[in-house]
Amino acid sequence: MNVPNTEGKYAFGVVKVGDKGQIVIPKDARKQYSIKPGDTLMMLGDENGMALLKTEVFTRLIGKLMEDILP
Repeated sequence: MNVPNTEGKYAFGVVKVGDKGQIVIPKDARKQYSIKPGDTLMMLGDENGMALLKTEVFTRLIGKLMEDILP
């Protein structure tokens, strides 16, 4: 169930947390974000919820931020 809206955001459906705290990332989400077995993901969150981000994307964003703030 991939439901894009006009802002490029997606709803991929509902996932269930297993006994060991594991979830299955829906196939459409894995395809959309090129998530493959063995990839590492960064989990971010605040009081409103959580987000998963591929580690290399997070690293690239931090690198760009550092370039912008350091002389």
